[in-house]
Amino acid sequence: MKKYKIALAGNPNVGKSTIFNILTGMNQHTGNWAGKTVENASGKYCYQDHEYEIYDLPGTYSLVAHSKEEEVARDFICQNIVDTTVIICNAVSLERSLNLVLQILDITSNVIVVVNLIDEANKKQIHIDIKKLSKLLKVPVITSNALDKKGISALKETIYQMVSQEKTKEETFKWNKNDEIEFASSIVKESHRLCKQVITFENKEYLKKERQLDKILTSKKTGIPIMLLLLFGIFWLTIVGSNYPSELLSNFLFNLEKPLHQILEFLPTKLNDLLVYGLYKTTAWVVSVMLPPMLIFFPLFTILEDIGLLPRIAFNMDTAFSKCHSCGKQALTMCMGIGCNAVGVTGCRIIDSKRERILAILTNSFMPCNGRYPTLIAIITMFFIGSSRGFLSSIFCALILVLVILLAILMTFLTNHLLSKTILKGEKSSFILELSDYRHIRIGKLIIRSIFDRTLFVLGRAILVAAPAGVLIYLITNLSIGSRTILELFSNILEPLGHMIGLDGVILLAFLLGFPANEIVMPIMLMTYLGTGTLTSYDSLNALKTILVDHGWTLCTATCFLIFTLFHFPCSTTILTIKKETNSWYWALLAFFLPLMIGIILCMLVNGLFSLFY
Repeated sequence: MKKYKIALAGNPNVGKSTIFNILTGMNQHTGNWAGKTVENASGKYCYQDHEYEIYDLPGTYSLVAHSKEEEVARDFICQNIVDTTVIICNAVSLERSLNLVLQILDITSNVIVVVNLIDEANKKQIHIDIKKLSKLLKVPVITSNALDKKGISALKETIYQMVSQEKTKEETFKWNKNDEIEFASSIVKESHRLCKQVITFENKEYLKKERQLDKILTSKKTGIPIMLLLLFGIFWLTIVGSNYPSELLSNFLFNLEKPLHQILEFLPTKLNDLLVYGLYKTTAWVVSVMLPPMLIFFPLFTILEDIGLLPRIAFNMDTAFSKCHSCGKQALTMCMGIGCNAVGVTGCRIIDSKRERILAILTNSFMPCNGRYPTLIAIITMFFIGSSRGFLSSIFCALILVLVILLAILMTFLTNHLLSKTILKGEKSSFILELSDYRHIRIGKLIIRSIFDRTLFVLGRAILVAAPAGVLIYLITNLSIGSRTILELFSNILEPLGHMIGLDGVILLAFLLGFPANEIVMPIMLMTYLGTGTLTSYDSLNALKTILVDHGWTLCTATCFLIFTLFHFPCSTTILTIKKETNSWYWALLAFFLPLMIGIILCMLVNGLFSLFY
């Protein structure tokens, strides 16, 4: 079996990763905005007794690189280590894609051009003469609509035909144009000339509606209010929709406790208690609290991503980022941080300037990741809605959550400004961002990405951490030194600091033990409060609130807990990711202590205000 290497190249957001996933069967995350792929991903597939190793290169507009991902793509292509380069183009904006095609053809003739999103072009009444384009470029050109897997068979066959010709690889090419401006200008002119010959527009005003919508969504007067309204709507639907399912799921899982204990009666009593009251109860709590909100939040957030609103959010926030000497692209990495802070840190590679990239990395954990949202929603529901579940109560709760997120954004700006004036001084770099096309919501893709790729992935990660943590906490809760358990001793040590910032020693201990993952902070805290080493079954969030109130929680405690949930050290996965991305323990340690100190200071201020007025 012969083996060949194939590179997938193209502009950001043209469907490269989608085609890569279909060919290789891998599950690389794709999204309707630029900068999703920031390093080479590779996979394999077999066709006609040949094996093909596919490399999904970062999106790039030009081989004249101005960012890290463009450098990665350029260097990989220029080395000519692949047998064929497949260039994915956007049928709706073909002229922009052809700029890259012509540059790559200047290096190698072993090229296949794929005009993707052809269905989108047809809907906009844009017609492309594929045969003529192929003749003019002197390379194979095929059409595809990767979202529906159209054109993939033709692509496989074309690749097979290309490599079967046994073309000789060109010598390694070192990109060193003497006059980049002149060269780029000639490429743009040639791309424009080609498009005039192969593209016809039945409706020359096909972009009119999108441009009118852009005027509204990117306007200084309406852009930010619309963004806040969308954020509020997502939170309100999540809060209202997750209450009853959470109760039902909690009752179901905790009702299985006694039957499970009886099934395991053949085990020694202590081991039985450990598995049921330690491992199972902690896992059941995590599932019942996290699953319902995520099943609502992630699909709604995915809709915003798929229809193309995230780049417009970044555009709207660029002015604010500019004032604190950072980059508007940080808005995109913050959105990625809502899913997972570690992913957000990795996504900071899309920021060109090293200084601004480190700024974004250090403050990414300010955005609450998916592991913190269920806790935030639960606390807000218990202490700010109470037993009332009327329309106005849910509106008020959603507003509070929006204010919490706005606080995180505000502290991101302030911290960026402070760091830019001290340890990360420097000028703001240029900001180039493609506003992707608006696209229709695809229900099948929405379900797969939001439920399987995000919800179940995050829940699985939480369970993997929560289950052994439940066993560990059960053990150290039932191990005593003198008359006190180990957990009680540690929580007593932390009590003075906790009291000073409006919390208590148990809460601080829960955050410390929850360093592996934010999802397990609440179950650890409850197990420590109860002192029995197990969670107590509860019928609703009101019952959970009773447990907290019985252990001294007040409105001040809940407020400080919300703040500390926002601003404390990132999880271990995020810290290790920061070390890997910066290649420095200095920045990793700073990322650990920076949000922690901000959280302590803010909690002290809030606790002081409550002491004055209550």
